[in-house]
Amino acid sequence: MSQRWQGLHLEPLWWGLFSAGGVCFAVFVPAAALVFGVLAPLGVIELNYLKLHVWYGSWWGLMFTGTVICLPAFHAAHRIRHGLHDLKVGGGCWSILICYGIAAIVSVSALWVWFNA
Repeated sequence: MSQRWQGLHLEPLWWGLFSAGGVCFAVFVPAAALVFGVLAPLGVIELNYLKLHVWYGSWWGLMFTGTVICLPAFHAAHRIRHGLHDLKVGGGCWSILICYGIAAIVSVSALWVWFNA
């Protein structure tokens, strides 16, 4: 390994995704669940499907997908990985690949649905 890459760690990247995902878990996911899972089905607010479809197809919809699905997926993956490490079950390369790999698959799937909506 060259001198340039020695000491390079990806942990700050994972911590950045973890903290951003935590904010999304705390703020945006409950708000989206309230609007789309409680208020709209009860008829408290009216959602026009055509307007919602146009809005979701815009860049705002992409940011919504990233905020509500992708970032919380990496937050959960980071917590699961460190939980496995604390339980002495995992902590090596396999737990990193499995946890962040599943989060990446969930994120790519969500973005694929967005691009094909």
